Amino acid sequence: MRELLRTNDPTVIAFASALLDGEGIASFVLDANISVLEGSIGILPRRLMVAERDHFMAAAVMRDNDLSVTE
Repeated sequence: MRELLRTNDPTVIAFASALLDGEGIASFVLDANISVLEGSIGILPRRLMVAERDHFMAAAVMRDNDLSVTE
């Protein structure tokens, strides 16, 4: 797995996941339940992960939709 996106905004994660799903690219959100530890204040970022083989295409999808990609 390789990190594609890191953000504190859950709407960006949802949007990015929907875009990838539409392209047939599987993704996985890490740290999704971290809010239990942080008290739901949103300071810890969530990470969107994709398979190494899909990273190039997933990054292109993110850039085409004006989303920044973790390098």
